[in-house]
Amino acid sequence: MLSPIDDKEIAVLRDWRHKLHQFPEVSGEEVETAREVVSFLSDTQPDQVITELGGHGVALVYEGEQSGPAVLLRCELDALQIQEISDLPYKSRNDGKAHMCGHDGHMTMMAAVARQLHRKRPLQGRAILLFQPAEETAHGAEAVIADPKFASIKPDYAFAIHNMPGLPLGHIAVAPGQITCASMGLCIKLTGKVSHASVPEAGISPAMAVSRIIAALQRLQAGEIVEPGFRRLTVTGVEMGKRVFGITPGNAEIRMTLRTPESNAIMGLLEETLDMARKIAAEERLTLDYSTHNFFRACVNDNDAAAIFDNAVERMALSRVTDYLPIRGAEDFGLFGSCSKSALLFIGSGMDHPMVHNPDYDFPDELIPQGAGIFLGVLDQLLGSTHQKPTETLKTS
Repeated sequence: MLSPIDDKEIAVLRDWRHKLHQFPEVSGEEVETAREVVSFLSDTQPDQVITELGGHGVALVYEGEQSGPAVLLRCELDALQIQEISDLPYKSRNDGKAHMCGHDGHMTMMAAVARQLHRKRPLQGRAILLFQPAEETAHGAEAVIADPKFASIKPDYAFAIHNMPGLPLGHIAVAPGQITCASMGLCIKLTGKVSHASVPEAGISPAMAVSRIIAALQRLQAGEIVEPGFRRLTVTGVEMGKRVFGITPGNAEIRMTLRTPESNAIMGLLEETLDMARKIAAEERLTLDYSTHNFFRACVNDNDAAAIFDNAVERMALSRVTDYLPIRGAEDFGLFGSCSKSALLFIGSGMDHPMVHNPDYDFPDELIPQGAGIFLGVLDQLLGSTHQKPTETLKTS
């Protein structure tokens, strides 16, 4: 199914990626991004277009001539609440929002696949291109799968690609089994009593409890690499009191992420963390409330799906990195493993490339044809291809 993606095609795709980069929308707000996807790919003549899937998700379906498996390829619509720091001519125009995880690039890889499917339809089965909302909050995959419209496109196989700084540019990391960690956000709120700063003993300050809890988190951690028993707790924010000098604080909030290799193990770590925090809060005469957020289940690659990915990589003669997986990061794609044979693949953005979620990150355009080629190799193995003469010209600008 893979057709050569020439320089003219790459230029069209690159320009579209830069357009997406300029107008990022965060999780749950991807209205215009979804419309842009439908508009840009309408002339690829999908057999079905499903919108508002699990929120603002879009699925494009390309039917084969014969019956066969349903193969879902997934990318993400959403950006992050980060202020971009760059001099790029296509830098974000939406203040405080930016594509700092490369989802603009992932969408462009998928657009390249759609444009090739316009030229060569599957021989059998269905190719389903999913532009998923709300990946960054871990709500998107769950919402898509729960949407009644998903039943009509429930896949036999599901595949996703994520770029990864820290891997050599264009190098591939894929394997069966454990790929990413499970992750959960935890917010602990401590409440005491304010006082005048001259008589702090008249109040109940959470300051000591905050410092004790943060120190105790280190004792709950285990391991440096992802293996059975690995546990990581990372403080992501602390707020306490008001921005004044005459009042002692009466409340505080500690935000953190918890990580474990297995999805079920994170609940045990949560309970241990709360038991520790409750004990300290009680000793400091504080009340404690908490909330959990953004539960990412671990990604575990199916053996068959991982082998299909690996074969597509071999066909393209791309270099591999064999000692990279599993990683500490989290991805909500893992939930698709509950309804299909699924696999996630990482493609390197460069050893010295800014990390994802950094304010100076930008997706490397060089990865667009490589990622698209891998996806097309997957479709070729599972669905085959048959020539289809285009009935209209694809967008060139």
